[in-house]
Amino acid sequence: MNIFKQAITHGPVQLGTWMMTGSDTVAEAMATVGFNFLVLDQEHVAVDTLDAIRIDRAVRSVNPAITPLYRLAGNDVVLIKRALDGGAMSLMIPFINTVEEARKAVESAYYPPYGKRGFAAMHRASGWGNNPDFVSQAHDELCLILQMETPEAIGNIEKIAALDGVTGFFIGPGDLSAAMGYPGNPSHPEVQAMIKKGVDICVRLGKPCGIVGGNPELANKYQGMGFRFVALASDMSFMLARAREQLAAIQGKTLHLAGGEVY
Repeated sequence: MNIFKQAITHGPVQLGTWMMTGSDTVAEAMATVGFNFLVLDQEHVAVDTLDAIRIDRAVRSVNPAITPLYRLAGNDVVLIKRALDGGAMSLMIPFINTVEEARKAVESAYYPPYGKRGFAAMHRASGWGNNPDFVSQAHDELCLILQMETPEAIGNIEKIAALDGVTGFFIGPGDLSAAMGYPGNPSHPEVQAMIKKGVDICVRLGKPCGIVGGNPELANKYQGMGFRFVALASDMSFMLARAREQLAAIQGKTLHLAGGEVY
């Protein structure tokens, strides 16, 4: 069972963090902290298919309840196929703007007749051929999250949500702020208004929506806005924030960074 999919649909708000180090050791450690989910980044981190499998194994070895949310490098049929055959249960596809782009992601992620995913029987997802029901389970348990990162995308959420196979959405505040002319400033009032517009649409449609915040205050604000899963900072920003605090203390300076400065 895909616990993450069930939780964002029916459970309390899920809290997670971003995995930016590309390290299976760090991922294993982060899985013991108490987060509900971990985003395995392959878009902005040099993590390939085999790296992702190693990180996935490390996470599940200490916490089977966490099945990483794979943020793929792009809306690409090969990347989607490799991630799913490698054992991914939850995918996040970046930079979806239109119904046509969303349909491509759906078709790449589901087996016929629901989609056009290529078939193979001997891989990690099928238990190396030992699970005869993996095709039907793949349809039922797949969690497909589409990233909305531009005003155009926000405007198309309702049409995209009508596609069978779309589990939910993720609003990318960094890219959205850049697309709106405020790069690096997702807290700008106009960006926050667009974020609220997006999550309000998702709440009305009954579709879970996620987001990431760089500090606890922003993450708490997003929970109150109706987001169903919220990532706080990242493993890299947590590490750097703690290192800076400790170094400042040794130097006799006062420095406190709430979580991470950025994600």
